[in-house]
Amino acid sequence: MKKILFLTLIATVLTVSCNQKNKDKSILNSEKTEKTTELFSCPMHSEITGIADSDCPECGMELTEKVMPTTLTEKKATSISGADDKEEPTTMVKTRNADKATFQTDAIASQYLKIKNALTKDDSKEAAAEAKKLITTLDNSVSSSLDAKLKNTYNGFVADAKAHVKHISDNAGNMEHQRDYFSLLSKDVYGLIKTFGTKQTVYQDYCPMFGDGKTGYWITETKEVINPYYGSEMLNCGKLVQTFL
Repeated sequence: MKKILFLTLIATVLTVSCNQKNKDKSILNSEKTEKTTELFSCPMHSEITGIADSDCPECGMELTEKVMPTTLTEKKATSISGADDKEEPTTMVKTRNADKATFQTDAIASQYLKIKNALTKDDSKEAAAEAKKLITTLDNSVSSSLDAKLKNTYNGFVADAKAHVKHISDNAGNMEHQRDYFSLLSKDVYGLIKTFGTKQTVYQDYCPMFGDGKTGYWITETKEVINPYYGSEMLNCGKLVQTFL
């Protein structure tokens, strides 16, 4: 009798142990499957998704934005509300239009845009030629009609722009160098436009791939993103961040 009870006890222990192992294995497999099937999206192209450690085929960035699972109810609510059709909000900036400086600001911005357009076409020689024209425009700019504070601000932007654009004009054939200094020139032109305004609506775009994500800004006359930092390599990489009215 004791032997039967002993054997029954051993069988019970083995059964419980086996069940626990199977349960642990099931949980482990479930976690592994869940981790494997998690989806991530591109920071720049949210419509592109994939598993962890994948790269975006459009811009090459790693898919790092975790895609949250959406229930059927949530999908219906989103569809009904039309939230899927909303564009990412951008900043609208109403710039001060200093009438006495508008001509110079518009002329500078216009010539800057020609350099930008040359770089989007990977045309280093054209960028250099347009940069020389911008130097002439900057040399001819005047600020005598401005008050002392605005005059110093204006002259500061112009001086920096001249130093930066000279690197573009003097380095035909060295596209990388030109693009590095175009990012600095873009900062100068941004300051001019934000302070003095322009007669036309312009936009500020941003490419996170350039300059470690710190200096990839530029001014453009179109809403369509056309990247001057990578040209044909990644022509549409970037996003609109500001609109100057």
